[in-house]
Amino acid sequence: MTLTLTLVRHGQTMLNARRHLQGACDSPLTRTGRAGVRVTAQHLAGHRFDAVYSSPQGRAVQTAVEILKHHPDLRLAVDTGLRELSFGDYERRHEHVLDALEPWADIVAGMVAGTHPGVGGGESGAELMGRVRDVFSRIIATHGTSDDAHVLVVGHGLTLGAYLATVDPSRWFALPNASVSTVEVSDGVAHLVAAGVDVAGHGSVAARPAPVLAGASAP
Repeated sequence: MTLTLTLVRHGQTMLNARRHLQGACDSPLTRTGRAGVRVTAQHLAGHRFDAVYSSPQGRAVQTAVEILKHHPDLRLAVDTGLRELSFGDYERRHEHVLDALEPWADIVAGMVAGTHPGVGGGESGAELMGRVRDVFSRIIATHGTSDDAHVLVVGHGLTLGAYLATVDPSRWFALPNASVSTVEVSDGVAHLVAAGVDVAGHGSVAARPAPVLAGASAP
């Protein structure tokens, strides 16, 4: 029995395009973002999904709803465990403001290791990794016993990236907007098939690189 998880990051938003930090806060998809999501939705139109999960944040829900236009028989399940990392006082501020405080690569590495105390009073690495492990463990437990089940999960760059880091701890996967990643789970063991496939062609905007990681453990 193999469970296939298809992970989609939300489409490009106004704050993404401006390179402003967007975690707990939200902003609408740009015209480019909406077009990109439609491309990703068409790309996934021929895929079979048995269930669909999304972060409760508007940008993720809007992305999931667009994909579900090609899968009208499915009902969207919203799970708060898939929400994006909170940047606390740095929400909506430009990326370079945070960069001046601490390099992005160090923040990501600390978050994945579960040692970072949080940015601007926001969520800590331990809190992030705890809920990421929890939500994916629940999804796998719910659908992993079915024969060849396929589940779509729509979320965010850091949240989905954190899960991928538990599957492959060797590196950080910077996920473009509306990109598609695939994980297969067999006998409780997750295997990374593809990460951050840039279906919509959004490139590196809001997909910041980070160094090789160490210490991320499987959920």
